[in-house]
Amino acid sequence: HGTMWDFPDDINLQKVTAAIYEQGGVVSSVCHGPAALLNVKLSDGSYLVNGKKVTGFTNAEENAVKMMELMPFALETRLTERGGEFVEAPVFQELVQVSERLVTGQNPASATGTAAAVVKVINSS
Repeated sequence: HGTMWDFPDDINLQKVTAAIYEQGGVVSSVCHGPAALLNVKLSDGSYLVNGKKVTGFTNAEENAVKMMELMPFALETRLTERGGEFVEAPVFQELVQVSERLVTGQNPASATGTAAAVVKVINSS
């Protein structure tokens, strides 16, 4: 859960992430990791997640572990506010979303599948 506090406003992380993506690289995150993507803007001023299918720890999962009220924001909600098309599987089930060169996984059960999807995207480049 620490990424929810540490990553969203990290300017250096935003710059590196945008640079990797805009230079043709793959950007990926799992579970609460997409918090790092929330404020990443591309050179055209748009949010990286805007118009892309994304996933991450869902509001339902946060409520299931009774952590929603402790979070600084709801990840699913914020990704949607940034223009992401949030996709979710049932609570704690594996789900990976690939949208161009952005690869996201819903929760810890999605870590292996997310890594495999990153490799596939890299190999198809």
